[in-house]
Amino acid sequence: MGWKMEWAGREKHMGGIPRKMVFLAVGAFAKAAATLLNTTSVHNAHTLIRLVRSRPPGVPLVTVSNHMSTLDDPLIWGFKGFPSLDAKLARWVLAAEDICFKNPLLTYFFRLGKCIPITRGAGIYQEHMNEALQCLNNGAWLHTFPEGKVSQEDAPIRRLKWGTASLIVRAHVTPIVLPMVHCGFEQAH
Repeated sequence: MGWKMEWAGREKHMGGIPRKMVFLAVGAFAKAAATLLNTTSVHNAHTLIRLVRSRPPGVPLVTVSNHMSTLDDPLIWGFKGFPSLDAKLARWVLAAEDICFKNPLLTYFFRLGKCIPITRGAGIYQEHMNEALQCLNNGAWLHTFPEGKVSQEDAPIRRLKWGTASLIVRAHVTPIVLPMVHCGFEQAH
């Protein structure tokens, strides 16, 4: 693709204002979709919120979930009580390069949204996996979809790719790992 734009993902890029604007807009969309346009129920939300807001300093968080639609992220963060408008608390997420980073405008938008491009099938030592590892080494929160692609079948979770596990093992500080399962996003409208 050729558009890396790591600089757009940095917290200090333009004083952080573009990132805040993206999180306000996307967070508001997620809140509206999850609470106004759909019925949402969340079990054990307090655990996720506590880990996002107040885990020990320097301890990274890795959340993993199934992947039912291209809107899973951001919609899973739109539930009532979750700080989805706060760019500082927001997750980093591995995102498919061939979908989210097709051109410079999309690349800039998704980089502002703390998305890290991943080339599916390129292995665990590809360039941007090091960027994800650096996020963990900085004590950040990283969300992954270890199935590696969208699956809408009503079946057990598919074979998991090993990239997420490699990040957990290679992190300087062992991350807190929180698995999540969601359903119904293939019907979100």
